[in-house]
Amino acid sequence: MVGQSPSWRDETLRELRLNAAAFIVTIYGDVVVPRGGILWTGTLIALCAEVGINESLVRTAVSRLVAAEQLAGERIGRRSYYRLRQSAQAAFLEAADLLYGTDRPAQGWQIIHDATLRPDEARRRRIGHMGGPVFIRPDRGQPAPEGATVFHAGRVSSAGSVAGFWDLRALQEGYERFLSLFRGVDARGMGDAEALVARLLLVHAYRFVLLRDPRLPEEHLPPDWNGAEARALFRRLYEALTPAAHRHVAACCEGVDGLLPAETAATEARRAGLLGNS
Repeated sequence: MVGQSPSWRDETLRELRLNAAAFIVTIYGDVVVPRGGILWTGTLIALCAEVGINESLVRTAVSRLVAAEQLAGERIGRRSYYRLRQSAQAAFLEAADLLYGTDRPAQGWQIIHDATLRPDEARRRRIGHMGGPVFIRPDRGQPAPEGATVFHAGRVSSAGSVAGFWDLRALQEGYERFLSLFRGVDARGMGDAEALVARLLLVHAYRFVLLRDPRLPEEHLPPDWNGAEARALFRRLYEALTPAAHRHVAACCEGVDGLLPAETAATEARRAGLLGNS
C-alpha cells in the first residue's frame, strides 16, 4: 500500500486517544527541541488540528504545561511563542536519548536502597521493586537517586526472578498495539504534511511504551519478547518518513526567527543514533 488512507489515521487516533498536553510534549520533543526549542503558537495549533485537537484544548494544555514548568511563554508583537524551560530539559534529553540514541547494553545491575522511593515512582522511572526499601535496575551508569545507597552487582543466578520485578506482560501488550498500528504504514507516496503527522504519531505511540521499559538484558526477557521488533519498526519507519517530514517543518513551522530549519546538527545526530542501532 503506497501512502496511507484517512482511515489509517482515524484508526490510529481512535486507538491512541491522544491527550493534548502529551501530544504537545511529543511535538516539542521531536520537532522543536532539536531546532532551538521555541515555537509559534499558531504552528502548534495547526499541528494539533491535524490530529483532531482543537485550539481551545491546545491553549488549555499549554497553560498546564506552563504551570508544570515545562514550557514558558513570550510575546513578540501580536504573536505568542512557547519555549522549553530549562527545568524541563533534563527530562526531554533523557527521553530523546532513549528514543534516538544508540542502544547501550547494561553492565550488571544497580541494587538501590531508598526508604523514600515509592513503588509507583519507581515504576515511572523503570526501576523494579524488590520489596521494602530495596529496588533494582539494569546498570547503564545512571546516577543514584538523591539520598539513596546503591550497590553494583554483576550477573544474577536466576533470570526469571529478576524479570518478575517488572510487569513485562503489560509492556508486551503495549508493544503489540504499537506494532499492529504501524506495521502496515508505508511512507512512499505520502505528502510532506502527512509524513510529519505520521512521524509524530509514530513517536508518540512508541514513546508511550518505551518510557516504561527497563530494557532488561536479553537473557532476562521472555522468548516471545516483541520489544526488539518494535524498535526495528520505529527505526525503519522514522527514517523513511523523515525527508518529507523535515520538508514540511521547513515550510510551515515557525519560531521567533521565522521558519524552522529542515535540518540541524541535533536532528542529524538523532538520525545517526537511530542508524547506529541498525
